[in-house]
Amino acid sequence: MQTDSAAVPPAATQETPPHVQVIQLAYPSYVVSRALFAVAHFGIADHLKDGPEDVERLAATTGTHAPTLRRVLRLLASYGLFRTDEAGRVALTPLGAALRSDAPGAARSTILTLAGDLFWSAWGEVLYSLRTGQTGLEKAHGQGLFDVLAQRPEEATHFNAAMIGFHGGEPAAVAAAYDFDSIGTLVDVGGGTGNLLGTILKAHPHVRGVLFDLPHVAAEAEQRLAAEGLADRCEAVGGDFFEADLPGGDAYLLSHIIHDWGEDECLRILANCRRAIGRSGRLLIVETVVRAGDEPDFGKLSDLVMLVVPGGQERSEEEYRSLLGKAGFRLSRVVPASSTVSVIEAVVS
Repeated sequence: MQTDSAAVPPAATQETPPHVQVIQLAYPSYVVSRALFAVAHFGIADHLKDGPEDVERLAATTGTHAPTLRRVLRLLASYGLFRTDEAGRVALTPLGAALRSDAPGAARSTILTLAGDLFWSAWGEVLYSLRTGQTGLEKAHGQGLFDVLAQRPEEATHFNAAMIGFHGGEPAAVAAAYDFDSIGTLVDVGGGTGNLLGTILKAHPHVRGVLFDLPHVAAEAEQRLAAEGLADRCEAVGGDFFEADLPGGDAYLLSHIIHDWGEDECLRILANCRRAIGRSGRLLIVETVVRAGDEPDFGKLSDLVMLVVPGGQERSEEEYRSLLGKAGFRLSRVVPASSTVSVIEAVVS
C-alpha cells in the first residue's frame, strides 16, 4: 500500500498538504509500535548484547524468519535503534540497547505492555468505547484489566515493570515538589511495590511510611523496601482499598489510582480514605491534570488510554474539585512536579 506520506514522516510545514498531515498522524505510528513489540517479544536486543550478529544466525536463534526479520530491523534502523555494518551484520545502537531486558528504565517491559496484544485488543474495541463510554478491554476479554492480569502472571510482571519504567523520574520529582517533611506518617494506598513511597522516604528522613495494597503486592513491597534499608521506617499492609479499613496516618497518598477507575469506584476509594483520615489529615493524589485549551498535552493522550484499557479517565483541576467534593473533601491546591504529574492536595471539607 502506498500513500503520499513517507515511512518516516517529516515535520509538518505550511507546504505539507493537510491530507498528508492527517495521514501522518495515523501512519506509520502503529506500524513502528508493533514492530517494536515484535523485536521486544523475541528479545532481539538481548541476543545482540555481545556485538553485531548475522541476521540468518539471529533468526535461527530467535525462531524467526530471516528475510522478514531483516525487513523489520531495516525499518527500526531508520529510527536509530539498529545499524548494519559493512559485513551486513546487525548491531545495537545506544538507543536500541534500551530494549535489552537488563537495561535501566524497563523499556522492553513497557513496550511489551503498551504495544502488546492485551492493550492492542482493547484498542480494537475503540468504537465500542466511543459508543458506550466503557472500556474496550473488558469488551474484548469479559473482564477488567486487573482481573485479566491476575490470570496472566508473565504479562502482569511486565505491566508492573512498565509502570515503574514508564513513569521514569516521576517519584523523585514528586518527592522534591511537595513538602512531605510536614507529615509524620504517610499511607500510600495502592502503592504497588513501593517505588514512590521508598523515594519519598529517602528524600524525607523524618517521614514514616505505610504501604497498603493487595496482600501479594504488599509482600513484594515489604521485601523491596527492606532491601532499600527502609524496614525500620515503613511497613507493608495487605488489603483491598475498596473494602478494608485503611491503616492510620497523617496523610494518604493515591498515586495513579484514581485515573484507573470510573466515578463510582473512585468515590468508593475516596470514601474509604475519608473514613480513615483525621480532621487535620491530608489526601494527596498524584495524577496528570489535564490542561485547558487545545494545545498538545500528555494528559489528553493518557485520558484515552484510561478510557479504552482500564476504564478510567484523566481529569482537569475542576473535575478533581468536583469529584473530591462529592467524597467530602475540598481541593486546597495543585502542586506541579517537574514531570507530567501534579500533587493534588485535598483536606476534609
